[in-house]
Amino acid sequence: MGEAATAGPTGGKIDLHSHSRASDGQYPAAEVAERAARAGVRVWALCDHDTVAGLEDGAAAAKRLGLRLVPGIELSAFLDQREIHLLGHFVDPAHEALRRFEDLLADHRRERMRKMVDKLAGMGIRVRTEDIVKWSGGKTIGRPHVARAIVELGAVATVKEAFDRFLGEGRPAYVPRYRLEAEEAIRLVRGAGGTTTVAHPGVSRLERYDLERLRAAGAEGVEVYHTDHNPSVREKYLRLAEALDLVPTAGSDFHGEAVAPDRHLGDVSMSPEALARLEARRP
Repeated sequence: MGEAATAGPTGGKIDLHSHSRASDGQYPAAEVAERAARAGVRVWALCDHDTVAGLEDGAAAAKRLGLRLVPGIELSAFLDQREIHLLGHFVDPAHEALRRFEDLLADHRRERMRKMVDKLAGMGIRVRTEDIVKWSGGKTIGRPHVARAIVELGAVATVKEAFDRFLGEGRPAYVPRYRLEAEEAIRLVRGAGGTTTVAHPGVSRLERYDLERLRAAGAEGVEVYHTDHNPSVREKYLRLAEALDLVPTAGSDFHGEAVAPDRHLGDVSMSPEALARLEARRP
């Protein structure tokens, strides 16, 4: 397991990927911090999708609990025609360009949600905007919130069923997202003082050529140790990380049991040395 099995700088775990209700997580940021502490995490990154709205509450809770918070964001971006996810770590949440982008994305997400609501209504599933918004704790409104609303409505039994039948790509209520190119996402994170890590490359089915392109564009890390990566997948990306001079990172991708029941805070970890290497690459 290499670096994944190593404790953090104070004897605890290092988990650089989790979500709160500011995007599509189940719990408010402060509660995610509390759960991280109970799980033995000592260095914790909150990386909500396309927003830094949860970081202020997360930072206050982390200080109270004795955690080190790594302020983060997860950006959905495109590498050619494929959607990939990129983690920004050590970002300045007050950075003007990052805030402007967050506002732009919020507007696009609201319009996207309206179109999904209209499509669902055309199929006899009449969900109200307020039923969706209540599942979101911040600016970011996405498909998981629509899914939870139609579960509550009784149209489907689970969030997975909502995606499989209606909201997944190619399904009848799917609406394409705003297109952010990977190179642009990396520049945005770097401009905000952060480092970029390629999230769950095994889930995204990225190969060496893809990682070479992202490294050339400025990516500094790759999430080798992810809850959804089995040992052989971890070994594959660890070798690629070493070959391409990418820092191997660890993240549980925690959302909460109602959203992603198989992902738990602290399920994976990384070494303090790897964390220091990643931080040293900040611009």
